[in-house]
Amino acid sequence: MTRMSPTPAIMFQGTGSNVGKSLIVAGLCRLFARRGLKVAPFKPQNMSNNAAVTLDGGEIGRAQALQARAAFREPVVDMNPVLLKPESETGSQVVVQGRRVGSYRGAAYSGLKPSLMAPVIESFERLAADADLVLVEGAGSAAEVNLRQNDIANMGFAQSANVPVVLIGDIDRGGVIASLVGTSALLPPDDRALIRGFLINRFRGDPAMFAGGLTTIAERTGWPSLGVAPWFPEAGKLPAEDSVNLVGRARPARGEIRIVTPVLPRISNFDDLDPLRLEIGVSLELVEGGAPLPVDADLVLLPGSKATIDDLDALRRFGWDHDIHAHVRRGGRVLGLCGGYQMLGRTIADPDGVEGPPRSVEGLGLLEVDTVLGGEKRLARVTGRHMPSGEAVEAYEIHMGRTAGPDTARAPFEVEGRPEGAASPNGLVAGAYLHGVFAADGFRRAYLKALGLPGSALAYEATIEATLDALAAHLETHLDVDAILAIARSRG
Repeated sequence: MTRMSPTPAIMFQGTGSNVGKSLIVAGLCRLFARRGLKVAPFKPQNMSNNAAVTLDGGEIGRAQALQARAAFREPVVDMNPVLLKPESETGSQVVVQGRRVGSYRGAAYSGLKPSLMAPVIESFERLAADADLVLVEGAGSAAEVNLRQNDIANMGFAQSANVPVVLIGDIDRGGVIASLVGTSALLPPDDRALIRGFLINRFRGDPAMFAGGLTTIAERTGWPSLGVAPWFPEAGKLPAEDSVNLVGRARPARGEIRIVTPVLPRISNFDDLDPLRLEIGVSLELVEGGAPLPVDADLVLLPGSKATIDDLDALRRFGWDHDIHAHVRRGGRVLGLCGGYQMLGRTIADPDGVEGPPRSVEGLGLLEVDTVLGGEKRLARVTGRHMPSGEAVEAYEIHMGRTAGPDTARAPFEVEGRPEGAASPNGLVAGAYLHGVFAADGFRRAYLKALGLPGSALAYEATIEATLDALAAHLETHLDVDAILAIARSRG
């Protein structure tokens, strides 16, 4: 039997998805790190197409990378040992300890799950051996009893690792009393016994008005309240992990320049957009399927995709290919990142069936390049410079496939001594495999200046740091963080 580490640990599970688990854990990572503890974030299983690349060349969920940053640590693959990257409505690419192991549909993944607890516990133990405190984030709902068998994401992990649990309810979506009490009613006794308290997130108004609600929950469940966290308005400055939050985070159309992004079904690494979204003077508009792309856009930005060929097909179904070609004829700019870069070329070939049946399709034909999917997935953090401006960039690559053709002779970036990307002869259409370049203030300012925005005062990385500090202070004010730490230390 595996000997469990005595390192203090606590798991935050939710009554449902998107109740704020990731943000709560990030804020507590910063809070306890500021107290001098060596904190490690951990999420046994994540489902997201917004991935981050670690220094050791693996990939984890973007939320865990943000949590690691909050804890003043480099992200490592052990912080998210199982990552599911949806490729269709019924299937996902499975990444274990940072490495792709294959693509699985629902039933096949259920058969794989029993073998995943061992690497999950192994990663948790490695993290715990180098930490004073491990803050664990669950996934979805704690009461998904239909998925309880072989569970590694919530109570299955908590039982195996002997980690106490705090349950989070989101009052902003309504029904928080029923969601917490209902979770208690659905859980089997041994799982329910792991829950040591609950907290309420995203409260608007006077928390004193909810005192009766706290009493009702405590009486019906036997769990103590650990606090009520009011709505944190600065949360929108931090990267979002779920694409469900994308459209509501866009800046209204009032900026000096207008950047438009079509929201494709398998959009990935959409945190590339975050620095642009925070720019005063930039209108970042995320257009959903069925709506045309605005005709007066300064830039159409095609983001990454987890299923490039399928997303290209969706782009055509929505009529966006015609909108993009018309935009280019009017002299507008187009930038493609990763999957978006592949779509801009002449052809995309998938001879090995990486994204489904082997096939080859025509791209948008805006760049004289061709892409062949396949080979080893490239996972790397890189440094380089933007060739037109000379500004330095730090970025990461996360893709399968190689792109080549005449337009790569005008690569917009140089990365570690090699050209990266491609551009049309007039420079209006460009693409590259680099994610995260807009976080570099100098490059972003130069790029926006070329679009017509003369100046930018945004210091993006400093904004993220200030927001994490503010989040930690917010939680310290409204939650019983000493009780939370005591629960973590009670693990034995």
